[in-house]
Amino acid sequence: MSETQSAHLKRKLSARHLNMIAIGGSIGTGLFLASGATIANAGPGGALLAYCLIGVMIYFLMTSLGELATHNPTSGAFFTYGTKYVEGGFGFALGWNYWYNWAITVAFELVAVQFIMKFWFPDIPGFYWSAIFLIIIFGINALTVKGFGESEFIFSLVKVLAIIVFIIIGIATIVKMMLTPNVAAFGNWTIGEAPFVGGLSALIGVAMIAGFSFQGTEMVGVAAGESKDPKKTIPVAIKQIFWRILLFYIVCIFIIGTLISYNDPLLLQAAETENITLSPFTLLYEKAGFAFAASIMNAVILTAILSAGNSGMYSSTRMLFDMARKGSAPKIFGRLDTRGVPMNALYATTVIAALCFLTTFFGEKDVFNWLLNMSGMCGFIVWLGIAISHYRFRKGYLAQGYKLNDLAYRAKFFPFAPWFAFILCSIVVLGQDYKSILDGNWLSVLSTYIGIFLFLAIWLGYKWKFKTKLISYQKMDVKPMDLNQD
Repeated sequence: MSETQSAHLKRKLSARHLNMIAIGGSIGTGLFLASGATIANAGPGGALLAYCLIGVMIYFLMTSLGELATHNPTSGAFFTYGTKYVEGGFGFALGWNYWYNWAITVAFELVAVQFIMKFWFPDIPGFYWSAIFLIIIFGINALTVKGFGESEFIFSLVKVLAIIVFIIIGIATIVKMMLTPNVAAFGNWTIGEAPFVGGLSALIGVAMIAGFSFQGTEMVGVAAGESKDPKKTIPVAIKQIFWRILLFYIVCIFIIGTLISYNDPLLLQAAETENITLSPFTLLYEKAGFAFAASIMNAVILTAILSAGNSGMYSSTRMLFDMARKGSAPKIFGRLDTRGVPMNALYATTVIAALCFLTTFFGEKDVFNWLLNMSGMCGFIVWLGIAISHYRFRKGYLAQGYKLNDLAYRAKFFPFAPWFAFILCSIVVLGQDYKSILDGNWLSVLSTYIGIFLFLAIWLGYKWKFKTKLISYQKMDVKPMDLNQD
């Protein structure tokens, strides 16, 4: 098909699609695999507190994003908001950060596929499985946006149903224990150092894992550029997304922490993806007497990874497209085919996703952990950007004489909400490897904070070249977006 520079993204995503895009992007390996490590490292109380704190922060960020995305629905989302409401270099760096964040996340998910497929086909090199699933994800994203929305709806539905079944079995098991004489139903909350293990440092450490698990909820901001009537669909999606995800995560962590001891040797190994049967979800099914749990959870986790990779490919592709349209990326990535799909941006994102093939040259676990660290840190930078952009937008909006009642959606708890999100994000990010800083282990510091260093390099480099300055509230472009224009 011929490509055109003047074509527009098609607004084909309904509220139903937006709900599942956010849920699909955020329910993946973080919940099904890494959740066991949070309990093993911080105890049931520490893990639950970490997920609660991150959950509250996500709620505040989603309301901030809801206000921004209904006022200015664009596939460029964070890049656009950072540029308009903060400073040109900040928005530029934020856009590129979001693009490579999710492109790297796709690569991370494709490495996870290699571990999972070993369960069924241990003798087939993981390279082939990554290639097959990369082709599938590319093919889905090459469809029209409505085709992508429908596929993501189905993928996410499978995951949601699996979690609901898990919750039902888990609660039933807990109730049975409570009704059994001489059985301490909540004994795992008091055994050893529980409920809080490892103190504050452990809590900060698992907060990054919890944050990685929640990453993807912000995708609704990117999808706003292709949503039907965003002023109505986005607020509905924002409200429903958070409560569903928070319910899934908080309840699941409580169930796992109650039924499996934090010092269970298998629980710590649940994060070691060489053996997928050690997922905390699988361990619970086995405790409930379901011997076939391993194969079922393997299929569910495979679906979860495909869904998260699918959403990540979509989100990063749209971000690159929007940056190209606004002159912050090569123009070639701003072209659409006649169906409204940014194929060139999709090709570029696919190239970064091909980092999954580094497992051919390096250890699978090393590549897996490297990509996980990069993605987790970049995700928190995005959330910091949302908090800062919303705070400055609201200040500029009022400074120019506009009224809050005229906003299509108004975030609650301002200015406490963005400040809370900013402070908590900063603590988690800066506190990840503070011991290495104190010990002078700079190699460890580099591997942990490389995402921050890269973001600052892009921001300061842009600022130095174009001499950009912080945008004043009076000069800020806070006019609502005309949906008839690109």
